[in-house]
Amino acid sequence: MSWLQAVKLWLVGQTHLAKDALHIYVALGLFFGSALLFGWKLTSWKPWAVVLAAALLGEAWDIRDRLVSGVALDLWGDWHDVWNTMFWPSVILLLARRTTLLKR
Repeated sequence: MSWLQAVKLWLVGQTHLAKDALHIYVALGLFFGSALLFGWKLTSWKPWAVVLAAALLGEAWDIRDRLVSGVALDLWGDWHDVWNTMFWPSVILLLARRTTLLKR
């Protein structure tokens, strides 16, 4: 088991959240955290791209771990994880760009 898988299992155990819920929390943390850290506006594509990069890297790592351990690939499950991770950052980006809801 890779250290990433161990960390994910530890987080599930500590937070009592499902893995799908952790995808959402991590996505929102990366989205808002990168915007705050780098001074990016929520209308910028950059915080969204940080989340996308993390989601794709995480799924690539999951695929690698499955291949190494001889577990069958689940590409539909991987797509589900990326979609689940990107949903709320995408909604927030669209709301920030198309409405006044997130304006000061």
